Amino acid sequence: MIQFNNVSLAHGANTLIENINFTIYEKDCWGIIGANGCGKSSLLALIRGLAEPARGSLQMKGDLKISVLTQETPALGCSAIDYTLSGDAKLFAIYERLAEAEKVQDYDKMMRCHNQLSECDGYSAQSKAAKILVGLGFTQEQLYQPVKTFSGGWRMRLNLAKCLFLDSDLMLLDEPTNHLDLEAILWLENYLKYYPGTLIVISHDRDFLDSVVNQIAHIDNQQLKTYKGNYSQFELIRAQNIITQNAQYKKQQAQMAHMMKYVDKNRAKASKAKQAQSRLKAIERMELVSPIYEQSPFSFEFKQPDSMPNPMLKLEKVTLGYGDTMVLEKVDMTIHAGSRIGLLGVNGAGKSTLIKAMIGELKPLHGTITTAPKLSIGYFAQHQVDHLPLDQTPAEILMRMPEKPGEQAIYNYFGGYGFNKEQCQSPIQKFSGGEKSRLSLALIAWKRPNILLLDEPTNHLDLDMRQALTRALQSFEGSMILVSHDRYLLRSLVEELYLIENHRLKYFDGSIDEYDVQRN
Repeated sequence: MIQFNNVSLAHGANTLIENINFTIYEKDCWGIIGANGCGKSSLLALIRGLAEPARGSLQMKGDLKISVLTQETPALGCSAIDYTLSGDAKLFAIYERLAEAEKVQDYDKMMRCHNQLSECDGYSAQSKAAKILVGLGFTQEQLYQPVKTFSGGWRMRLNLAKCLFLDSDLMLLDEPTNHLDLEAILWLENYLKYYPGTLIVISHDRDFLDSVVNQIAHIDNQQLKTYKGNYSQFELIRAQNIITQNAQYKKQQAQMAHMMKYVDKNRAKASKAKQAQSRLKAIERMELVSPIYEQSPFSFEFKQPDSMPNPMLKLEKVTLGYGDTMVLEKVDMTIHAGSRIGLLGVNGAGKSTLIKAMIGELKPLHGTITTAPKLSIGYFAQHQVDHLPLDQTPAEILMRMPEKPGEQAIYNYFGGYGFNKEQCQSPIQKFSGGEKSRLSLALIAWKRPNILLLDEPTNHLDLDMRQALTRALQSFEGSMILVSHDRYLLRSLVEELYLIENHRLKYFDGSIDEYDVQRN
């Protein structure tokens, strides 16, 4: 279907990927992975014809029907279901012609439109669109709401529905799970398992990749390497390759050192000069093996809290809501020192509402919330990046802290989160979404909280940063409440699960994998 021949991609003067050579066949399911900014989205743009290779060529099968998950949704007045139907431009044009004919009662035109709908199975289209929307979390009432009435996250779901609706040969998905809750992700995984075409997906969700792809393209150090299997199989093969190549590198370095020792010792001796020169040429002819030690660009920790009160938080018969709208009722919950709790529930169930009440941002309609003395909360909001002081630099923010750290201490600290000196001195408004998320986490960790309330902390983070965050949180000695659609993060960190459903909070007696099975 697609053939890459010595393709190199660049962004301006910066090379992203060099010498791409691989083939995508019909019905392949590819996962494209790599650090943020490595060129994954540029690769999809090349396939879509929106970018040109710096070198090499791309060959594609002709007349492909390509469906693409777009990132922008205009504030349209059409309904959610009509927007979804517009994913098939040809079918939607028939619907529009039919509507025009019905307005003026042009029966001949109406008959032609109905014949066309019959030929392309258009009568089942609305049912198919509704099924996709409901699977992605929309209610029956929302199907007919104007697109412009939905929030940004729900508009992204509409884009996904529009993409899924088209009976395509090739589907390109760039971070499809970012704005989905766990239930919608599980539905999407199941839907894609039965997709009959070729799938190319960019994702940082390892469980999602494990479920839907059978090949991995990994971009690292401007190189693209392919692996058969899902993400877990890639990780295993990659680890084995690292061990093998590092061993080969050490062996070759020892061999070269031994040969150079002979050259240095004997090149000045007339009787040994020829042999020394021969060894020197042999060294020059060696195809150097590069070390590929897997070194994460991130290295940080959440330090030991200054105090650990117990219990930290207590909610008794708490009812929460906004105005006359009740979200949660009769919540009884105690967070002890060292508690590790995961909150489950569909979007809108009340997970973020509960956390806002815990930090004091939302007052209970009924009941009481008791906080311990010396409670220090580290709160990562789902839209945390929107509240950063964009005109300030990371260094300026830390310099205003009570501890007043020195300049080098600031650079060292932010270096663990992947920021160099130049970025520390740059206004935050220049940062990407992933960089803002990393900065938010760094600022939370600096304050040494004894309880972390994390609402979707991995949004915008790549796999390397997600893994570093997981390691740091595993070593955190305080309490934690986590809301996340990242099942790997939940599986790795939490010891108790609570489910919010039908306005109630209840203990979930099972694992995250058992929750997956129930929802499927």
